[in-house]
Amino acid sequence: MSPAASSPGASAKPAKKKPARPKPKTKRPGFRKFLLGLGILVLIAAVPLAMAGWSGLRLVRPYQGFEGASKRVVIAPGSSAGQILSQLAKEGVIEDARLARFYLVYFLRDPALKAGEYEFTGAESLREVLGKISRGDVMRHPITLVEGLTLEETADQLAKEGFGDRQAFLSLMRSPELIADLDPEAQNLEGYLFPETYNFTLGSSEREVVATLVKTFRARFDKQVAPLLTARPGAPSVRHVVILASIIEKEAQKDGDRPLIAAVYENRLAQKIALMADPTVIFALKHQGVWNGNIRKSDLSMSSPYNTYKYPGLPPGPIASPGAASLRAAAAPAPVPYLYFVSKNDGSHAFATTYQEHTANVERWQRQYFRDQRAEERKARESGR
Repeated sequence: MSPAASSPGASAKPAKKKPARPKPKTKRPGFRKFLLGLGILVLIAAVPLAMAGWSGLRLVRPYQGFEGASKRVVIAPGSSAGQILSQLAKEGVIEDARLARFYLVYFLRDPALKAGEYEFTGAESLREVLGKISRGDVMRHPITLVEGLTLEETADQLAKEGFGDRQAFLSLMRSPELIADLDPEAQNLEGYLFPETYNFTLGSSEREVVATLVKTFRARFDKQVAPLLTARPGAPSVRHVVILASIIEKEAQKDGDRPLIAAVYENRLAQKIALMADPTVIFALKHQGVWNGNIRKSDLSMSSPYNTYKYPGLPPGPIASPGAASLRAAAAPAPVPYLYFVSKNDGSHAFATTYQEHTANVERWQRQYFRDQRAEERKARESGR
């Protein structure tokens, strides 16, 4: 028997326990939901950002949905922004009317879009198109009114080129209202419709057109003519200058001759000699409806205040629209003693102080000139036989 078994007082040692293993942690369902929600939020945020980037590209990307090099679009007065954008999309100027409306409201702060005629050349971005219409960069149509046109001829040209109604123009031009302060004696706007190249927009009224012509006259006169009158002792009235300038305009072709022709007429006025200006007779014949392109000897005795062969002094009013060069000449005639001039048939004139000198000039530049011309024509015909 072993001692351990036989010793009743000995106690038994307890067996050692193995340490318990930690239980593995399990993922909580709430965390998974958080991650899923975060992913959805990121996706939701990314979509509009991507769309905004795509829309931004469309704002600056040039677009052309029409055929040809350019497109003209007429926006009627009173059209709403929505109607205008739909029209532009239909015409192929912009790609998307809804995107255009969004950009107009949220980026441009909803400016007013202006009516009128617009031209879009090639591909343009939405930003460029909307900028053009919000600024009102409408098309302008040019018209050139040359020097020397009468009131009626000016109305005819304006109407012919589509800028308004002829009778409406004539009605406005036959009223002196726009120049009453400048020329209290004026019976109409003859002489005050300044010859110039103008640019008018589609829909400009006849009143706006006529007012622009007169406004231009005032501006040119104030800048180029009035200073000459200020420097001239005993300066004539504006009316005097315009009447004289209108005659000079019909007589002269070369600018260098204009101050000399002005001097001839002023010298004749000072000496109370009839002006004997053919253009004033032609003006009278036109108003009587009998002008056929030639002045006959009988026309020089016609009863008209515009017949400066019969009635001394200036005619009762301007006979055409003078340009700036003729107005300056009338305001500052050359300091010469000439009383006569005759055409040299090349656009220039021969001037004379005495009647004898003038007669010699007429013989040389008129009678002999045409004799020589007829002789050359006869010789050409005979050589061609």
